[in-house]
Amino acid sequence: MSPFKPDETPVVIRAFAVFLLAGMLEVGGGFGVWKWFREGSSLGWGLLGMGVLALYGIAAALSPLEFGRAYAAYGGVFVVLSIAWGMAFDHFRPDVRDWTGAVLILSGIVFMVWGRR
Repeated sequence: MSPFKPDETPVVIRAFAVFLLAGMLEVGGGFGVWKWFREGSSLGWGLLGMGVLALYGIAAALSPLEFGRAYAAYGGVFVVLSIAWGMAFDHFRPDVRDWTGAVLILSGIVFMVWGRR
């Protein structure tokens, strides 16, 4: 038996799709600004990052959830995507505390979004 009403399924799927898109845009844009500002890469990195961050703002607004719930739940997705991005592009190696925190955060997201009755 499903933990949520059948008519809620599309909302949950759409919310998580928006979270993934917004997260990739925010982390990617932030990475571009970081490369430019913190690591001295070309201004092009910074400008690209700023443009992608603007797209993030638009993508996040596509969420079918209320603003507060959407941004709170999205924050957890952002944390997990940040770890993945760091591993893929910046030689970040998470430890057990990073993974434990990510699991706790994802549990909170599931509780917030799927826990609705």
